[in-house]
Amino acid sequence: MVTTTTQRLLDLAAAAPATHDEDLVLLLREASELYQQGFADLRDTVAARFAGLSGGDLVAAATAAGMPCDASQDRDELVLLLALAEWEMIPAALAYSEMAQDAARRGVCLIPEE
Repeated sequence: MVTTTTQRLLDLAAAAPATHDEDLVLLLREASELYQQGFADLRDTVAARFAGLSGGDLVAAATAAGMPCDASQDRDELVLLLALAEWEMIPAALAYSEMAQDAARRGVCLIPEE
């Protein structure tokens, strides 16, 4: 059986509440990698979807998606904003964000303390 990035992220998020300490760090690390990969894949899809639009049209699309932007931003930045607006609504991304917040409340984070 092949597990998709989305399904694996959801599985990790479901397992997180019962996971502690180093096991939770490992779970977060895997989930973070999947989150980044999922976002990169979506960014590529969004770039292809909006490939024919002018810069002004991209600004309008990003603004309509609720992302603050302006005409001084380059095409890549605008595509990134559009992808982010879409990604933040995907269940796997939402589950990862909640998982990371819950882990942080329990004192577990991927960023080492200095």
